Amino acid sequence: MAPSPESLHPRSPAPDWLSLGPAARLVGVDPDTLRRWADAGQIDVFTTPGGHRRFDRRALERVRASRRTRTQPLASLGATPERLSRAYRRSYDTQAGSRPPAPGVAADLEAYRQDGRRLVAALVAHLDANPANARARASAEADAAELVDDMARRLAEHGVGLTEAVGQFVVARRPFLTELAGIGRRRTLDPARLATLYEDASALLDRLLLRFISAHQAASA
Repeated sequence: MAPSPESLHPRSPAPDWLSLGPAARLVGVDPDTLRRWADAGQIDVFTTPGGHRRFDRRALERVRASRRTRTQPLASLGATPERLSRAYRRSYDTQAGSRPPAPGVAADLEAYRQDGRRLVAALVAHLDANPANARARASAEADAAELVDDMARRLAEHGVGLTEAVGQFVVARRPFLTELAGIGRRRTLDPARLATLYEDASALLDRLLLRFISAHQAASA
């Protein structure tokens, strides 16, 4: 039988136990990230008889304080939107160079590239936002989602099928994540900070991919 929250702190008042969503917002990470931390034993968690996770607010506040002290803007680490955009372009050109783009895409190629740079800037803004500033993180993600929706619709209108469109999205996300990891290693970034940064970026890109698929399907219907 799983221990009760009270048994984890028998000599202190019962702490404020939060479910996964509020706990993730308090720390400033994606719920999937907090779930992985709990599964790996990196943070205390109580599982209710119904299988729901509950997190101690005091432990979460300590994690949040620790994250604040070691957070550095990505630009100070060398992960500027310009550098990440160049990494994306190099990878995309290598992958796409063997086949010509669809006619509609070719005619609008510069607009796609500009939107790609704007998307990278929105991703960086989301990752750089203070973990406690949920509004700033949500605003940056909303900007990214709007760009993704528009790109998916235009690809569908230009006759690019869902499979190929998703392939282009996956090609675009790989160098972004690779560059983040590489910069973190080269700058000897704290392993915990690097892991959190990578997980947050991966989770955000996963959510955007789902938006991308939905928007493409709606435009193709």
